Amino acid sequence: MLTLIRYSSISVNITDRNLSDVFFEATGIRNPDISLEIGSGSHGEQTGRLIIKLEKIFTQAQPAFDRIVVVGDVNSTMAATLMAVKLNIPAGHVEAGLRSFDGQMPDEINRIVTDRLSDLLLVSEPSGLKNLKREGHPDDRIRLVGNVMIDTLFRLVTKASKQPILTELGLQSGTYAVFTAHHPSNVDSPETLHGLIEVLLVVSEALPLVFPVHPRTRELLESFHLLPALDSGSGVRLLEPLSYLDFLPLTSQSLVVVTDSDGLQEESTALEIPCLTMRENTERPVTATEGTSTLCGSGPQVLDDNMRAILNDTHKSGSCPAVWDGKATERIAAELMSV
Repeated sequence: MLTLIRYSSISVNITDRNLSDVFFEATGIRNPDISLEIGSGSHGEQTGRLIIKLEKIFTQAQPAFDRIVVVGDVNSTMAATLMAVKLNIPAGHVEAGLRSFDGQMPDEINRIVTDRLSDLLLVSEPSGLKNLKREGHPDDRIRLVGNVMIDTLFRLVTKASKQPILTELGLQSGTYAVFTAHHPSNVDSPETLHGLIEVLLVVSEALPLVFPVHPRTRELLESFHLLPALDSGSGVRLLEPLSYLDFLPLTSQSLVVVTDSDGLQEESTALEIPCLTMRENTERPVTATEGTSTLCGSGPQVLDDNMRAILNDTHKSGSCPAVWDGKATERIAAELMSV
């Protein structure tokens, strides 16, 4: 029985549609059978509402679920796993074993709980194998399958390259940077965010910089009075949130990606584009050990040094991990059929 369940935590803002519904349209994924529409709220509020709704879905489903498969590390991932095992439904976790080792991150808690409760651990990179074994998970529950997001990337990158967004923005391939930021460590502190913005403004004098602004980040930029500096004729281009097919041609043809996004660390590595990751740690270390990502933390000086290395063409290089070959979905399907 295949049922797609969408967890929506997007706030009510018309521009936010590009962060949810448009993704299904752009990637060709069929619409979910069930949309939970949980809405915004604290972690406890979201998790509680998720458990209540999911219990009804799981108990009323006919035919009954043979297995629940969850992806990633958001609140719905943990809530669905918890509810499934309470109802004696086996759970499989895609992206199992990823660890930042930062116990203050809610995502890290979600990952650990989900892995502890799941009986099938589908791992996207070698670090996940080591982490799970160190935590005592038996080998017969662990499978290295690759990265499903890279499957989507490889399937859509050619289609995305035909989108007109570069022409509309007056950009040439390989001559600009893409910047995104939404993690609390980067945007919640006015001092930290101000320091990052100052670096961007300096760099944008030599390299055009495209900044699709997450709704929450825009609110903070406004409250910290940082938007005027970005709007004052600098080389920074502020954009509304973009659909995946509009965003992908920007990132895939950029000179460098500067981000705190987990997904962009992975996509940049797969495309072998330099990525400056504004994080002190990453739960996807293969992007830094084998790939093109460089951890820069949240301080402006390290980011500035690495941006200068990009401009001087002295930055590190990297390659796509072997298991990120666009066939993770096939391996996952085979594992699900075998259990």
